[in-house]
Amino acid sequence: MTGPMKDQLSKSEIRKDALQGAVEATATTVGEVATILTGAVKDVAGALGGLATEVFELRDAARRAAAEHVEPLPEVDER
Repeated sequence: MTGPMKDQLSKSEIRKDALQGAVEATATTVGEVATILTGAVKDVAGALGGLATEVFELRDAARRAAAEHVEPLPEVDER
């Protein structure tokens, strides 16, 4: 092909290739961001779970300590 038809096809092909490249790059970036966010959510959930475990352990230790602690009775003056 020669002339205007060949130029038009070439320009259309270039536009199509550029659009395809942009869509592929966007899809790759979205996938990478999703992977980062998924990891971050997982890490936050793990940290919060660890905190909850520590809080429960501290609460149980405080209950045990309170149950073991016996205050002496006040002395009564029997006059």
